Amino acid sequence: MPDSRPLPSVGELRRALDAGELSSVEITEASLERAESIDGSLRAFTGMRSEGARGDAAASDARRVEGKGLSSIDGIPVAIKDNMVMEGEPTTCASRILEGFVSPYTGTAVGKLRAAGAVIVGRTNLDEFAMGSSTEHSCFGATRNPWDLDRAPGGSSGGSAAAVAAGIVPAALGSDTGGSIRQPAAHCGVLGIKPTYGLVSRWGLVAFASSLDQIGVFARDASDAALLLGAIAGHDERDSTSIPEPVPDYRAAQTGDVSDLVIGLPREYFVSDGVDAGVLDAVRAAVAVLEAAGAKVREVSLPHTRYAVATYYLIATAEASSNLARYDGVRYGRRADDPSGLSDMYHRTRSEGFGDEVKRRIMLGTYVLSAGYYDAYYRKAQQVRGLLARDFQGAFRLCDVIATPTCPETAFRLGEKTGDPLAMYLGDIYTVSANLAGIPGVSIPCGQSSGLPVGLQLLGGTLAESTLLRVADAYQRLTDHHEARPTAV
Repeated sequence: MPDSRPLPSVGELRRALDAGELSSVEITEASLERAESIDGSLRAFTGMRSEGARGDAAASDARRVEGKGLSSIDGIPVAIKDNMVMEGEPTTCASRILEGFVSPYTGTAVGKLRAAGAVIVGRTNLDEFAMGSSTEHSCFGATRNPWDLDRAPGGSSGGSAAAVAAGIVPAALGSDTGGSIRQPAAHCGVLGIKPTYGLVSRWGLVAFASSLDQIGVFARDASDAALLLGAIAGHDERDSTSIPEPVPDYRAAQTGDVSDLVIGLPREYFVSDGVDAGVLDAVRAAVAVLEAAGAKVREVSLPHTRYAVATYYLIATAEASSNLARYDGVRYGRRADDPSGLSDMYHRTRSEGFGDEVKRRIMLGTYVLSAGYYDAYYRKAQQVRGLLARDFQGAFRLCDVIATPTCPETAFRLGEKTGDPLAMYLGDIYTVSANLAGIPGVSIPCGQSSGLPVGLQLLGGTLAESTLLRVADAYQRLTDHHEARPTAV
């Protein structure tokens, strides 16, 4: 099989493995060769684990010969975002401050993937410490969108989205703090799901904003996403925020039937100001497909939406300021050379190790937590967060699923927004509310505007992943947008 062609979906690879048409070693070799062929221009990866992946694939093939396969993803190549730790492997968070760091342990989500037999082929690029919406803020350089190499793939999980879209791997893990899975999924034309906060353990995920971060999945279709999510979800005693609930069979819910569901359209999300007309047209057309399939559609309201971006960036930067205080040159990672004293070591380690976007967010977060400003900014933001969560609770009394655009525009050009952070932040308008409320969200391809992918976002109530993936699967059975492939790589 190795000839640098794009890899097909998890489901297709699974069928080939079961039929004996391919081995895991052959599939893994194809993944590595595809990466070697195109990643020089794409920069989706920060590092490959070629020999480790080959060894894992050989072990998977040996299990299959003995009839001891571990799961439906045993032997399937997968990538992980480079802010998830794996024992004996580097973890960089795309930051100079973690130069030379090798993890002494494996995080829960990564460990569950490996326990299911998945072959982890490499670590994907991201905005430094997951702080960004374009994967341009990386010490390894910007990842490029496989649909147009002059455009950003979205962020912060842009490397994972690009790797799946380009066919290097059929699935990947990302993390989502304010849209960092759903936004790049939309820009790269793949499916991305952010689960309910606490469904997937954060133990072993390098923290950005602890009350918002969540590990999720990129895949080509809803069926594949259900397999991967089922593999990594579940209670973890090492994570105090982990939900002690059994993991359902997400694939069993994918019947193709949506006739008993009500889809809510929030009036605040469908205003034309600041939203690309082609994006709105594609999303409305997608909703019409679901309505024609029997789903009922009704308008709902999320009245505090206009405060979501400001609320998110106050809370996220405050938590980032606290979480990143540990990178001081004392315990691990980079340390400034020949410091004149302790204060000089702290200052130079952090000023030389962190990039501009991370410094900006640390400064903003420190400011909103400082004496005299805490009540005016951080406390007020937490109060508004409660109002946003209440908005969703009210809406879900009227509908089962909320449908919105994932992003107000298609993929923007590299460098277009790096000089205007506010414009970059406003691109998160449709995604941040789900993180503030702790609810799940999925983005699925629903068409194109000017030749670039458009994402349909589906939001659900707490632990409504089965319903979201059911709707996504039904839509994909009726359309072929998820089968479109980029032509730039």
